[in-house]
Amino acid sequence: MKYFLSLSAVLFLTYSFSDFNVIQKGYTSSELRELYGSGNQNLWPKPHLFDEAKEGFKDIGPLSKPEFPKDNPYSEAKEELGKVLFFDPRLSKSGQISCANCHDPELAWADGRRVAYGHDRQLGTRNAPTILNIVYAKEYFWDGRAATLEDQAKAPIENPLEMNFHSRLAVKKIAKIKGYRSYFLKAFGDEKVTEERITKAIATFERTIVSPKSKFDRFVSGEKKILTDSEINGLHLFRTKANCINCHNSSYFSDQKFHNVGLTYFGREYEDLGLYNISKKNEDVGKFKTPTLREVTKTAPYMHNGLFPNIRGVLNMYNAGMPNEKRNRDSPLAPHKSKMLEKLNLSDEELTDLENFLNTLHSYKYKMRSPELPQ
Repeated sequence: MKYFLSLSAVLFLTYSFSDFNVIQKGYTSSELRELYGSGNQNLWPKPHLFDEAKEGFKDIGPLSKPEFPKDNPYSEAKEELGKVLFFDPRLSKSGQISCANCHDPELAWADGRRVAYGHDRQLGTRNAPTILNIVYAKEYFWDGRAATLEDQAKAPIENPLEMNFHSRLAVKKIAKIKGYRSYFLKAFGDEKVTEERITKAIATFERTIVSPKSKFDRFVSGEKKILTDSEINGLHLFRTKANCINCHNSSYFSDQKFHNVGLTYFGREYEDLGLYNISKKNEDVGKFKTPTLREVTKTAPYMHNGLFPNIRGVLNMYNAGMPNEKRNRDSPLAPHKSKMLEKLNLSDEELTDLENFLNTLHSYKYKMRSPELPQ
């Protein structure tokens, strides 16, 4: 009897002081299929969230209808003009580089390179992210230095490592092309070419590049049979044990916040201080914007510096807890990795399930042809 009471006491203390308020339930594949494929998010298992992730958290789900800003509403004519400008290399000093160089529709609207190259084939320092679903983004560039997509559209034109042209000169160049006059007339009511109109048109076009419904979207909307057991288990891991949901949440699969994942290269050759370069706040050293995971299996390589050539490499590194940067720890700018990153102890089978789930976020297959440029 004494032994039974002692054992009971141990069990009581174990569960009372556990990190969880209740014993975590394991789910069968059939149960997960019914829960996640129910079309009702209220039935989903509770996600594993760190306190840091709770503010502004929105669970993953299908994309909502795209919204255009009030100061740059959508019109078909503006989209058409933006498309032509997006593919026009005459916006660059050399006349050889267009927006499509780094955001190629044949490469999932990215460029497939570790880092982008531009004027005189100079290499940049960061990977060119896809512009697919950019309409859902709130800040732009890896360090968030552009507050609007219109600001983002202007930056590469003036960047000496990219298109290397002053926007004022780009405006003059486009204004001299007679074939553009009818485009600007239809889009804006007259033929005047301005920097604002150019960037508004390009941004409007970019906002129309949206993924159709993915297998994931269809599954969580009620098509229970469309995903395999492995893909469903990957979805559950994504929201629970693998901790992915903490940063990659919302229907955009990004919290649109900035985090340090241990890849600052502080004090080394490839150092990149990320958000700190914009904010000048010590706590922002090494923080980069969380990228969307939609279409992620088609937009390699990965991370702000293109370090990982494939998804499995990224997953393996996160499984290990990401690197701890140990150099120059006495510096006031020493980076601090997010506390949400920890060893996950995922098995090879679980990593495969997670990778298979990420593949269900791919749906964009349309290969847009370059338009005929005005003369």
